[in-house]
Amino acid sequence: MDNFISFLETVNLFKCFSNNELDKLFQNNLYRTSTYFKDSIVHLQNEKCESLDIILSGTVLVQKIDSDGDLLTICSFSAGEAMGENLLFSHRNFYPMTITAKCDTEILQIKKELIIKLCQENMKFLNGFLQSASDKTLILMGKIKTLALKTIRQCIIEFLLYEYRVQKSTTIKLDMTKKELAEKIGVQRPSLSRELNKMRKDGLIIYDSKQITITDVDLLNKLHIDS
Repeated sequence: MDNFISFLETVNLFKCFSNNELDKLFQNNLYRTSTYFKDSIVHLQNEKCESLDIILSGTVLVQKIDSDGDLLTICSFSAGEAMGENLLFSHRNFYPMTITAKCDTEILQIKKELIIKLCQENMKFLNGFLQSASDKTLILMGKIKTLALKTIRQCIIEFLLYEYRVQKSTTIKLDMTKKELAEKIGVQRPSLSRELNKMRKDGLIIYDSKQITITDVDLLNKLHIDS
C-alpha cells in the first residue's frame, strides 16, 4: 500500500492530504489495485462505473467502435490521471465507450463510499473532484465534437503541426504504426492512407512507414488557419 500512497501525494486531486491522512483513509476494503496487460479491456462499453480510477502506471485509451466495426481512439489517460469522476455519481453511470490498456497498466480503483468520505474529510478534495468531473466532461465532449466536424486532412494537418512544434523538425518521426496513427486522429486506416497519398500528390508531404516530412510548413499553417 505504501507505494500507491506515496504516488497519490503527487496526484493533483490528492495533494490536499498528507501521507498520514491518506494512510488512515485507505485502511479499509473500499479500494483495490488492478493490473491490466497491453490491449486488455479495462472497462467495456455499457459497463457500470463503480469506482474512481487513478492510473498508477501505464496508459489507457478511450475508444469507440464505428459502424464498420473499427476502433477509433477518442483520448488517452496516463499515470497520475483519473477516470470515472464524471460518471460515478450519475443516475446513468455506464461507460459510454470502451477503455483499453495501451500498455501494461496498474490502476487504483476507489469505491464510491470512500470518495464520499474523502469529500467529507477535505473541502479542497471536494472542490478538486467536482472540477475534475466537469473538466473531464468538457474534454470528452470537445474531442467527440472535433472528430465529428473535421475532415481527415484537417486532422492530419493538426497532428503534423503539433509534432512539428514538439519535435522541432519538419521531419516527423513516427513512434506508432499507421493503424495506431489512424486511431489517434480518429479515422480508419484505409482512409488515412488515401489522404496521405493525396497530400503527397499535392506536394504537402513526403512519407514512409517511419516518418512524415512536411515540405512547406507555411503552406500547412495557412491550410490549418483557413480550415
